[in-house]
Amino acid sequence: MSAMTVVWIYGAWCGLIAVGVGLGRVTWEFLGIGVRGVWRGLGPWQTGGADQRIPAVGGGEPAPLAYWWRQMWTDGLSAAGYGFRVVGSELADPWLERTGKNLFRGRTPSGTLTDSPFSAALLVVFVAPGTVAGALLGAALAGVLLGAFLTVFGLLLALLWLGCAVAVPVLRGAERGWELARGIRVKCPYPRCYRPVPLAVHRCPGCESPHASLRPGRYGLLWHRCTCGRRLPTTRAMRRGSLTTLCPHCDRRLPRAVGSTRVVHAPLIGGTSSGKTMLMAAMVEGLHAFARRGELTVEYASPDDRAVAVDLNLELRQTGWARATTGGQPRALMLTVTRGRRRRLLYLYDPMGESVSEADRVRAQPYLQHTDGVVLVADVLADAGVRGKLGEDDISRATAARPSSQGPWDTYQRLTGELQALTGRRERLSVATVVTKRDILDQLTTLPVPGPRVDDWLTEIGLDRLVRALGGDFRAARYWAVSARAATGTGPLESEQRRAAEPVLWLLAVSGLGTGALAGPGGRPGVKERRLRLRGPRDRERTPA
Repeated sequence: MSAMTVVWIYGAWCGLIAVGVGLGRVTWEFLGIGVRGVWRGLGPWQTGGADQRIPAVGGGEPAPLAYWWRQMWTDGLSAAGYGFRVVGSELADPWLERTGKNLFRGRTPSGTLTDSPFSAALLVVFVAPGTVAGALLGAALAGVLLGAFLTVFGLLLALLWLGCAVAVPVLRGAERGWELARGIRVKCPYPRCYRPVPLAVHRCPGCESPHASLRPGRYGLLWHRCTCGRRLPTTRAMRRGSLTTLCPHCDRRLPRAVGSTRVVHAPLIGGTSSGKTMLMAAMVEGLHAFARRGELTVEYASPDDRAVAVDLNLELRQTGWARATTGGQPRALMLTVTRGRRRRLLYLYDPMGESVSEADRVRAQPYLQHTDGVVLVADVLADAGVRGKLGEDDISRATAARPSSQGPWDTYQRLTGELQALTGRRERLSVATVVTKRDILDQLTTLPVPGPRVDDWLTEIGLDRLVRALGGDFRAARYWAVSARAATGTGPLESEQRRAAEPVLWLLAVSGLGTGALAGPGGRPGVKERRLRLRGPRDRERTPA
């Protein structure tokens, strides 16, 4: 027998031992060890256990990143590495460090001595090489199988990540589509801000931490977990609207209805002492008058709005007049108005009369960019042409009514051009023109009494160019004559309160709220209305509802 034949026989024997050891035991033992190592590497499995792989929460958002966003990959890679390290450690010790060395020393795998030198020689020559080769072969095969397992596991993680990543724009798109379908455009109601609010800042009810990114994204799909441990919903369907919200620009609190209710911006535009503030108070009382009859549901959007309305009504009851509006840009008075299944968040702005005295001042009123309809407050007693038609007694009555320093035509001229520049959509807006101080107008003998068609009455007393301009520049124009004094203060007339609210109800109806039937004859041209003359401020109600 040649030497080469002996070598081949010896190699076949060692290969047989290696295959038997590797495939019969080591491969599956190492594979099990590797899988268990991967499983342990995904831990710790005890709640509250420390894990250095989890990054500390930092930056501007007080919430950890969603597990699927990044931590899933960190845990997967670290667990895979731990599984391979466990297999490598098991190969080194006990297979190579103890079992292999003992066999090459002529001892049993456990390290005990053999019975004779011949047995030791057999272990060294015929068992040790095949066993060590089998251990290496088994470790290699186990590594390949473990790698295949981890590859499948990685693909499943990739599918999970992809599904979550796709869910983010889907959920955001659904929210945005819902907003567009309902016409929801959130704007800050506070002075020196008035900016759009694409996403409000939400406060955690547990620790008051501000969350500026509470929406489906990298911090979570349906919930974000605050650093205090509380779960916060990310969508309106999950009741995100129940959280306190702040404007992200000025950090002031927004009404609860913001973000879930369409906003209607309605500024009251008129000169100083034209009666804007009293008219706004009358409008609010009128809305509540409709609510008392069950035709509407009206609520103040926040405790601050209730306090403002209460203070204003108290002042009107005590003095009969409202102080002139001061303080620069106005804060919107906000109410939620519900009719049927539809609801609107009404922003009523009462700016200073001086804000429309010059074009530059009109441009400094950024809330006009968001207006959905204008309430033009017309004090006709401030018009020089109208005053020129008054007799001596009527001049005294008009002077006692504190006429505005700026007539309605001048106010309109200041407003209309700048409104087009600010909004770019004046022709799509509606304007409700409200003639104020009707209680005084009803007492004048040298002017006709405002009739059912206030636009015809304005034309008759010489303000025809105002009527023509309103009809040509805006999408729609309606006219009312209101006595805010008769609708506020002590002993207000409920019918006059409802009449004061009709312009607002008409603007709300234009936005899609079903209040058109409540807007009165002023909101439906052609319907006749009987209006009797009020002879004095103490007269009882003489105007039919």
